[in-house]
Amino acid sequence: MAEQITSASATARTVRIAPRKARLALELIKGKSAAEAMAILQFTPRAASPIIAKVLKSAIANAEHNYDLDSQSLVVSEAYVNEGPTLKRFRPRAKGSASPINKRTSHITVVVSEEE
Repeated sequence: MAEQITSASATARTVRIAPRKARLALELIKGKSAAEAMAILQFTPRAASPIIAKVLKSAIANAEHNYDLDSQSLVVSEAYVNEGPTLKRFRPRAKGSASPINKRTSHITVVVSEEE
């Protein structure tokens, strides 16, 4: 028996934003409908919002194109951020010393599924 696929996902890897900051914007869209989530991201003044909106658009497009799901009935079932590779940099300090700076990156994943 063939199982009906009811979810699609999209991932943006190695995005130059700290995972902690991206999670703040992601928490706003979990469980919301796809259209509502897009509206929320559009008016949220966070650096991660446009990046997450792009990933959400991609997940919706994947659902429509790959699995023939209706975009009107899609819900953000999962949205999470994993830590990507950290770029290690150094900043000059007083008396010839240096202090480390970690430029963190994120792997952002959004999963959309059909409303039950």
